[in-house]
Amino acid sequence: MAVSYDDVLAAADRIRGRVLRTPVVEVGEGLFLKLETLQHSGSFKVRGAFNRMLSAAVPDAGVIAASGGNHGLAVAYAARALGLRAEIFVPEVSSPVKVAGLRALGADVTQTGAIYSEAAEAAAKRAAETGALEVHAYDHPDVVAGQGTLGLELMEQTGGVDTILIAVGGGGFVAGVTVGSGASQGAPVVVAVEPERCPTLHQALKEGRPVPVAVSGVAADALGASRLGDVAYGIVERAGVRSLLVSDDAIEAARRTLWAEYRIAAEHAGATAYAALLSGAYERAPGERVVVVLCGSNTDPATLG
Repeated sequence: MAVSYDDVLAAADRIRGRVLRTPVVEVGEGLFLKLETLQHSGSFKVRGAFNRMLSAAVPDAGVIAASGGNHGLAVAYAARALGLRAEIFVPEVSSPVKVAGLRALGADVTQTGAIYSEAAEAAAKRAAETGALEVHAYDHPDVVAGQGTLGLELMEQTGGVDTILIAVGGGGFVAGVTVGSGASQGAPVVVAVEPERCPTLHQALKEGRPVPVAVSGVAADALGASRLGDVAYGIVERAGVRSLLVSDDAIEAARRTLWAEYRIAAEHAGATAYAALLSGAYERAPGERVVVVLCGSNTDPATLG
């Protein structure tokens, strides 16, 4: 289930014109923000969703997915664009903003289970009953390759960087960007950033394999996968990706700062990578070129002040 650079290039061709080439802004000398907050459906997830659907024969039953919210929004958006039926299972922890968004996109929504993994079990059972195409949130090569298209973009847009800071949940995004940016071949360096209360990759690297992890906290609706994907683990382990942990307080502060200084509306997951810089969990070396990926914006604007 490996994903190659050629797979990412093929995904870029497949989804071209269906996703946005989101901007990169330089906010300090050699410090860039990749604004995937501006992507269709409010996050990077639409890249993998389109690539998965366009790479498979979708049955009349349509597509089905489990999600903390962002993946479901992406699947619902892509399904509507392609004229497909979408059924989305979300856990009780999912943001009301995201659940409302799913319904607005025309998806059939079932809210079940306390956490993502329980919603995923329900979705898998339903897919087996209906024959719908399951679009996994992170643990599928086509999804990973689709997410990797962001890595291609940001390297072109920045002219190359030394380091990429990126938030991690189930690992599909960090794995795709590792391949798409060329980091799986040694450069740039990818640094994963996780909430202390969702240390899924951190524990997998510590144990030498994906393991179940208890998840909670402010970013759990988007980064709350309780087990790292197998596809992702193989990629990040070989590439030497390391994980940094940040507190919920640091994530909250990063989110407020992005709004106050740049008027960027980020959800908690979207601000997690920036929290590593702001809190000092990651310290830039002199002259180091760093890009921080802001991965999602599906949040209640009233909470940004």
